[in-house]
Amino acid sequence: MLLPGVDLIRALAVVAVLYSHISYYLIDDAHSDWWLVTRANFLLVDVARLNQHLAFLGVAAFMVVTGLLITRSAIRDAPGRFLVNRIGRLLPSLWLAVLLAIVLVRLGINTMFSGQDGISNGEALLSFVLGGFFAKPEVAVLQVTWTLVVQVMFYLFCVAVRPVLRSVPIAVPIIGAIVCEAMLIYNLTVPAVATVPMLSKVAATMPAIFIGQVMYLQWAKLTTWPWTVVAIVAQAEVLELATESHAYGLDDHYVRTMVVVALAVLLLAKNNSAIARSAIVRWLGTRSYAIYLLHTLILYRTYEWTVDFIGQNAAIVTFLVVTGLAAEALYRWVELPGSRWISVRFGAKSPAVSRVSSNHVLVPGATRQGRREVVDGGS
Repeated sequence: MLLPGVDLIRALAVVAVLYSHISYYLIDDAHSDWWLVTRANFLLVDVARLNQHLAFLGVAAFMVVTGLLITRSAIRDAPGRFLVNRIGRLLPSLWLAVLLAIVLVRLGINTMFSGQDGISNGEALLSFVLGGFFAKPEVAVLQVTWTLVVQVMFYLFCVAVRPVLRSVPIAVPIIGAIVCEAMLIYNLTVPAVATVPMLSKVAATMPAIFIGQVMYLQWAKLTTWPWTVVAIVAQAEVLELATESHAYGLDDHYVRTMVVVALAVLLLAKNNSAIARSAIVRWLGTRSYAIYLLHTLILYRTYEWTVDFIGQNAAIVTFLVVTGLAAEALYRWVELPGSRWISVRFGAKSPAVSRVSSNHVLVPGATRQGRREVVDGGS
């Protein structure tokens, strides 16, 4: 299945994430404004009724793409190989980004995203395996990595239900919806001391991945339309419950945002236009994971240190340039070689084969040997 528009979706998603955090910082933290935020709020929040700051829009797009691209690998690959390929894609850059976040906190340059005065050695170690999100109170040295908890749980879920995924694949997103609803109900009904707040985040976000999975199953003709509708309705029920229970502060526009994202992915995934093939889109798509990991570490101090000297527009451009340079370095010197090393060291498929199985994307115009591109699920 050819999906030449995946990089375009990722490019738009990472732009939405960057906008979201710029908007949140300027309005809620710096108590300022920016002309682009003002216009975007009017068009996309007031008129289109998406979430304030376009919250969750970019993340939802990344999640739908994850379900769309990873399902085939989950069906085809042995569990060990599947997990090695996924971990090899995410882990090296994650660890370096977390280490950088810890160093910046301990140097007093950045602060903890969860509000603590600093981070202990134990909390730092916990952050490398995303365990801080399950602590009470939560320990977040790099807040954006919470989405990787959702992705990892999806990977483990696919491995756990692999026999079902291979025999009755459409049952998997339906089972997943039931599990997500159970997690939400658990946190709503048990005493506060026994709740696990991160479970609500996972349960409220996982439907986006399952929607992507349903898209893949339908496009691959592994299900029928009636069961596709059932699976989508099941995800909608989870989204409604997540909205009603205000899972991690979601507002009434959560379902609307998911509908917009799902329609956008449906329209763009097979887009093979000149824009989808452009160098800037390809760059943003392939570097989206690195940009996602690093941008909040760079935004706040870069803006504060430059805005009084060069003005607001130039300060935001400076942030974007610094983020782009840092993302390029992380992608070239950590993400790609780290993924290759883990694949070879732990006996997974060769990198070239692994890239095809996880993406199903052929980039037009490339050479026969070099046309397969690393654009794995990421966040």
